[in-house]
Amino acid sequence: MTITIHLFAILRDKAGTARATIELSKGTRIIEANQKLVEMYPAIHPYLAKSAFAVNEQYVSPDTELKDGDQLALIPPVSGG
Repeated sequence: MTITIHLFAILRDKAGTARATIELSKGTRIIEANQKLVEMYPAIHPYLAKSAFAVNEQYVSPDTELKDGDQLALIPPVSGG
């Protein structure tokens, strides 16, 4: 199955891209997709543990199973004033 990953803020900066398309096995959970992303973009690894996840614009847990065509957003914590 194919999903599209959207990276925001520091994740986008560290990966050098705002979007990636990846191929995964049926039944892959977000936490497993993150492992593949770290292989592709090692610099994002330190930020994933504190990031939020949304599938098709709905916040979800890392144990959420992905489906073909899903849009997965990785949203790191943001500070500012």
